[in-house]
Amino acid sequence: MPDIDQASTTEWLRRVAKGYGKVVGDVNYIFVDDPTMLSINRRFLGHDYFTDHIGFDYSEGNALAGDIYISLDTVRSNASLFGVNFLQELHRIIVHGMLHLCGLQDKTEAERQHMHQAEDQALRTSPAADNYEFMNSSL
Repeated sequence: MPDIDQASTTEWLRRVAKGYGKVVGDVNYIFVDDPTMLSINRRFLGHDYFTDHIGFDYSEGNALAGDIYISLDTVRSNASLFGVNFLQELHRIIVHGMLHLCGLQDKTEAERQHMHQAEDQALRTSPAADNYEFMNSSL
């Protein structure tokens, strides 16, 4: 388990979901390493590459439910690549998963830009917001 404040992170994610007219139900964040993430990616998605997160959406109506797997190894690598600290990048990926459950997508360039703006907006109120620099570097 990464060193995050679970209570404030949970409350933050509830506020983000509420902004999209959603209620957080049974949402699980599962933190894994790269080999585990690669195995999940191969087994369930047929992809043979590393990724920072994979989400399985079980939501019904406005009640959000799902499993969001996050590779701490890839988050750490991305933090270095994007010039932010680990906790900041972790919060970005955590909210990214929640935004997917809220219905945002990132398949096209327009969707990616919208997702990034939504992430930045949410991160401004995150537990890691105090010294987060909002720049168009991640995702």
